[in-house]
Amino acid sequence: MENKNIPLCVDLDGTLIRSDLLLESLLALIKSQPWLILVIPLWLFRGRAYLKHQIAERVDIDPQSLPYQSGLVEFLKKEHAEGRSIVLATASYQKYADRVANHLGIFKAVHATNVDQNLAGKNKRDHLVKCYGEKGFDYAGNSRTDRYVWSMSRQAIVVNPARGAFQDAADRCEIAHTFKDKRPTLKTYLKELRVHQWLKNVLVFIPMLGAHQISSLSTWVEGGLAFIAFSLCASSVYMLNDLLDLPADRLHPRKRKRPFASGELPIAQGMFLIPLLLVCAFAIAILWLPLEFLLVLISYYLLTLSYSFWLKAIVLLDAVLLAGLYTVRIIGGVAATRVALSFWLLAFSIFLFFSLALVKRYSELLTLKRSGKLTTHGRGYHVEDLVMLMGFGVASGFMAVLVSALYINSDKVRILYQHPAFLWLVSPILLYWISRIWLITHRGGMHDDPVVFAAKDKGSWAVAIIVGGLLWLAAI
Repeated sequence: MENKNIPLCVDLDGTLIRSDLLLESLLALIKSQPWLILVIPLWLFRGRAYLKHQIAERVDIDPQSLPYQSGLVEFLKKEHAEGRSIVLATASYQKYADRVANHLGIFKAVHATNVDQNLAGKNKRDHLVKCYGEKGFDYAGNSRTDRYVWSMSRQAIVVNPARGAFQDAADRCEIAHTFKDKRPTLKTYLKELRVHQWLKNVLVFIPMLGAHQISSLSTWVEGGLAFIAFSLCASSVYMLNDLLDLPADRLHPRKRKRPFASGELPIAQGMFLIPLLLVCAFAIAILWLPLEFLLVLISYYLLTLSYSFWLKAIVLLDAVLLAGLYTVRIIGGVAATRVALSFWLLAFSIFLFFSLALVKRYSELLTLKRSGKLTTHGRGYHVEDLVMLMGFGVASGFMAVLVSALYINSDKVRILYQHPAFLWLVSPILLYWISRIWLITHRGGMHDDPVVFAAKDKGSWAVAIIVGGLLWLAAI
């Protein structure tokens, strides 16, 4: 019997797409209505079909932006063009399956979960046998639960198989085709953890450096522990933010390449790593650092949660909060190393980081403008805001320079520095650097994260070295 006379049934989650629609829709529900997290266990108690029904009633998906398994889709389109019946058979809810099928336009029929039955495992096997007969269909799947279906299939198509799934298929029927992507590497996980963003947490060392308390080993150890705690906590938040922002990230020219958005990393792994990283961060704070640092870390985490769920959508307030999160890192350094809190340092940081936060927003809007779009997805900004954002950002950056200039005449400087005259050279250098950052941003040369840009920019490194040298000369 030729293949074209045998229907090919295709699984959706993990097979046709490199994601899981139940987890994606669940995350979208939690983001839009977080209070329902208390009700979700009750829905699950009534069965997975009922849970999927309740979520589908409240959440939509965009089938165009999903991370499809491109090799399999091309194969299916070829089979469809040759006259073969392609069937979507999935445990995802009917509403979502229909939308995916309509988007691709190659499926003759759609079998999916409804409010009465969760079409997975044995249920899917029995349903397909009822429709097409034993050994009367081929099946494309990826997980070990698909072994029930493969036991009644004529041939198997195995896609990115989970551990043991390939052998499950081989033991039950002939394997006709295999589609495999590259497995995630350590580099993939480091990319998702945003290890390069840990550079921001170097701010915890600024208070001890500013107070010239660098001779104590215990101070460096406490600062190092604070750095690790903030880094783990931040990575946990980055991962949560990526999972909550999947639809928006997939529409972004760069963010769509992130491991979760592209399907390179499974969502389930992220949901495991998020609490694990958080527990490690708070364990460090509880076991080895002062109570004040723990309170700062809790505040940082609550602020980042508020940003992820609500505040990022409020124009300008999102930038103020981003600036505040940088400043919280400095306060965390004060709490960890037990040095005095400097008003000047806090004032300087809030103005500087508000300017850099607006650099980030300006860069994103400029990218949208050049791609022909008018508004950001889920942010509330419009391309018409570009002029205003630049005005706000440049003004805030210059305010940071003003604070640094006023600081030179303070009593604190006379105590800490032997030759404060060298500090006067710092202000014009900062003025140059901030002006240069905004000019580069206006010309479209800014990475969407200015901190990452500064870490790679030779001009920024030169400024940092010169400023560091001037501070050293002023101190000796």
